[in-house]
Amino acid sequence: MTPDYTKVHNRFKLEGYHYDYESLMEVAYSFVKEGYPYQQQLGLFLLDWLDNKQYIEVKTSGSTGKPKMLKISKQAMVNSAITTGDFFNLTPGKKVLNCLPSNFIAGKMMMVRAIVLGLEVDMVVPSSLPRIDYDKDYDFCAFTPMQLKNFAKYLKSIKTVIVGGGRVSNTIKALIKDKKPQVYETYGMTETVSHIAVKKLNNFSGSETDNYFTTLPNINISKDDRGCLVIEAPNLSDEIIVTNDLVEIYSENQFEWIGRYDNVINTGGIKVFPEQIEEKLQDKMKGRQFFIYGIEDDTLGEKVIMVVEGTENDVDDTLLDGLDKYEKPKHIYFTRKFKETASGKIHRANTIASVLNA
Repeated sequence: MTPDYTKVHNRFKLEGYHYDYESLMEVAYSFVKEGYPYQQQLGLFLLDWLDNKQYIEVKTSGSTGKPKMLKISKQAMVNSAITTGDFFNLTPGKKVLNCLPSNFIAGKMMMVRAIVLGLEVDMVVPSSLPRIDYDKDYDFCAFTPMQLKNFAKYLKSIKTVIVGGGRVSNTIKALIKDKKPQVYETYGMTETVSHIAVKKLNNFSGSETDNYFTTLPNINISKDDRGCLVIEAPNLSDEIIVTNDLVEIYSENQFEWIGRYDNVINTGGIKVFPEQIEEKLQDKMKGRQFFIYGIEDDTLGEKVIMVVEGTENDVDDTLLDGLDKYEKPKHIYFTRKFKETASGKIHRANTIASVLNA
């Protein structure tokens, strides 16, 4: 029988203490009233989770458009937690680390998994380098790419790691290549109630499919006439989700992410994918933040440009070697600081507007 969102698993622990429905409500009030900011965020979410409504309101990240509030079914969140638990063998009593903020879907889902699956969860302050007790071992944790990069040398204390919320660079992949824990990149969004597919980032099998995302159970995928991913997930959403993510589908449960449809640059009649150019350049940029963008051009229709967080001294003359003719930026702009969304992602459109109007 599928668990109900009104129940708290009898094996659930938060910071080493058992809580049932009533006592969890009390600790939520305590966090809101007296906790640190990250605990206040958790307390507010728990109060929403434990109220009598069948949904919670979640704000999207705003990285690909204006942030908006969505109503997410609590039962859909329970279903997502169960699917993740089955995939990663998260059985009652296993220990998980939560270092994500509770005001976005990824952090909320870490707590929901613990409540629903009966996990023992430890909370730490969300930061670029989470401070944990290195003498403790954990079965599961979710990181942002920056957290994973900074935490890579400490991964031995965690058995399984998922990473999402941004691009995982080649630098990060190299750092975790020989690490024992299993590390997976996730694909998902607020509308899909966290991730619906995962891709291994280390400990590869040697198969070509190592490069593809594999969907979790009960997820059906297809493409629309633009070549963008269409997701049918009846346990997570009553509606079919049409994304702006360009993909290649290789089987009923495997796909490769190509880039964002709304980022594609049509320069001189040739379609260029910024994400593919960024993939080629990231090693040369040595971890420095940058992105590729298209702006209006009288001759080409659109021209490729590059924006770097830094100065001209941060790039050299060989940077663009290896790029195809139409991939090479016509101009490189520099800025002291990128504009960001509320969740810390680069806001490309706002950054471009700031750079071009400077």
